[in-house]
Amino acid sequence: MRMTIAHEKKKIKDKSPLSIFRSPVKKNISVTKTFFPPGNEYTKYLEGIWKRGWVTNNGPLVREFEQKLKLYLGINNIAFVSNGTIALQLAIKALHLKGEIITTPFSYVATTSSIAWEGCKPVFVDIDPTSLNINPDLIEAAITKRTTGILAAHIFGNPCDISAIQKIADNYNLKVIYDAAHCFGTAYKGRSVFEYGDISTTSFHATKLLHTVEGGAVFTKDEVLYDRLKYMRNFGHAGPGKFKEIGINGKNTEFHAAMGLCNLNHIKKILASRKRQCNLYDQLLEVSVIQRPVLQAYSKWNYAYYPILFKSENVLLDVKSALERNNIYPRRYFYPSLHCLDYVYSGEAPVSESAAKRILCLPLFHGLTNKEIEQITTIINDNIHACSKDINSYKGVLI
Repeated sequence: MRMTIAHEKKKIKDKSPLSIFRSPVKKNISVTKTFFPPGNEYTKYLEGIWKRGWVTNNGPLVREFEQKLKLYLGINNIAFVSNGTIALQLAIKALHLKGEIITTPFSYVATTSSIAWEGCKPVFVDIDPTSLNINPDLIEAAITKRTTGILAAHIFGNPCDISAIQKIADNYNLKVIYDAAHCFGTAYKGRSVFEYGDISTTSFHATKLLHTVEGGAVFTKDEVLYDRLKYMRNFGHAGPGKFKEIGINGKNTEFHAAMGLCNLNHIKKILASRKRQCNLYDQLLEVSVIQRPVLQAYSKWNYAYYPILFKSENVLLDVKSALERNNIYPRRYFYPSLHCLDYVYSGEAPVSESAAKRILCLPLFHGLTNKEIEQITTIINDNIHACSKDINSYKGVLI
């Protein structure tokens, strides 16, 4: 019988008077952990910032970071912005979208809130039951005279059916935005996933594969649109006392660009590590009683997350509690389904709602050890078997 691996308690040697109030702390394993480059690498960039005295407003490190991203990704037009949410808002504004925007109910809340924030109505189309991305077969039925665009998200770094979505957009003269927040390192048909749509956006938040602490980017192949986005991220400034576009403060700083430049130097090993970890999860989890999203054809995945779906919400809650008793903290990601938000018209999305109740993202980050993955999977496998009666009796919507 498998046994869980207990954390060893380490004695705290502390001669301070406060030490008597302290107790040994077990190591927590969180769902994610920020990657830190060696401190001396970041310090070198900081020294340059101090010498120049230039900390924001399209500084040399911001421009260097954008240029290196262009070379790495094979993309011509990139605008580094303050975060992934601002990137979405800029995309909607730059494309002059109004009325209704078709979108997915299964994503992080920023996908929906950005649409509502810009004064548009999110119209939810349910997800594909295998990929968990928006189901292109259901999009046409949701198009009305008020529809101006489609905002789809590549969930967990797994590309949408881009070809099918673009065909629909072309037929109905709709703009396409891709929320590619999870997608650094993902490719579709041999090209970076950021190349697709009228605009693609991403996040460089501290939890992402490539991060700048806080940050994001917008990508477009349209040169006119690219110029507009660059003006819009900086209040619309076109020089001293001149304004070319409506704009906001969406720019980013030299400090954030410095972190991005450091981490870009390590991205190859970060991606390789994630792949090894995901493969180990695949080997150790008993796949007969869980389900995994199916990858889109013609795509190259970046191993950004490790989501699993249980047969019922009760099984998920039991497994989650067992992991937390062992100081392991997965995340219900994404939960709840966004069509359930109070500030949007709900409609129905049964596949998304079912998935949101049954999905759990397991710990995945640079530095997660094989031993820790073995501990996590042992707890999951043991608890699933303990819940076997619940699994056999479940009659809900299955993916």
